[in-house]
Amino acid sequence: MKIIFTAVILFLSCQINSDNIKFTDQEKDDFFMAKRLSMVEKQLKNRGIKDSLVLGAMKNVKRHLFVPQRNRLEAYEDGPLPIGHGQTISQPYIVAYMTEKLNLDGTEKVLEVGTGSGYQAAVLAEIGCEVYTIEIVEELKIRAEKTLQKQGYDNIHCKYGDGYKGWPEYAPYDAIIVTAAPPEIPEKLVNQLAPDGRMILPKGSVFQELILIRKVEGKVHKKRLLPVRFVPMIKK
Repeated sequence: MKIIFTAVILFLSCQINSDNIKFTDQEKDDFFMAKRLSMVEKQLKNRGIKDSLVLGAMKNVKRHLFVPQRNRLEAYEDGPLPIGHGQTISQPYIVAYMTEKLNLDGTEKVLEVGTGSGYQAAVLAEIGCEVYTIEIVEELKIRAEKTLQKQGYDNIHCKYGDGYKGWPEYAPYDAIIVTAAPPEIPEKLVNQLAPDGRMILPKGSVFQELILIRKVEGKVHKKRLLPVRFVPMIKK
């Protein structure tokens, strides 16, 4: 059965990528939905992602709409993809892993540093969070905002600016997620965490690792998670 399903997906991939064959929007939606379901099962569940809200969001958010047109058939593969300006959309597993570590229930106010394509913000919004997202590359911010608006996400607020400064006007945040790697943990972001807030970010330059930060009774606790590779976090 798995062999037949894989063969069908490969056949449809070739057909959808052909300029000579036209498909209805419903047929395309069905095709990409099958790709998302496969991604969730093979890349996420098989690697230990268990949070039902995270899995549901990863199943529902149309990742292919957040990548350049030429990369849409690769959108659900197990790896990052370029989105221009030296930036990438993260590997699906890493998006799910970082989101799960924030332990969200959908009621949180979340700050995202590094909007990029807008995909991570969409996953957070799909869970139900109120999302404030900052992007330092203006063209990426504009593009992501348009994509998110077309998808109907009205609980995402986009800003063009320096992520190292955070977004103090709306602080404190229940959770902060950083999708580019600073050499050190930005103190201004830690200061914008709410009491018992959580922050996850990649830290380092040559060697990077994911760090989970929690504020407990006014004290900051840090936990090292796993080695990663992210683009460097840019400062104005």
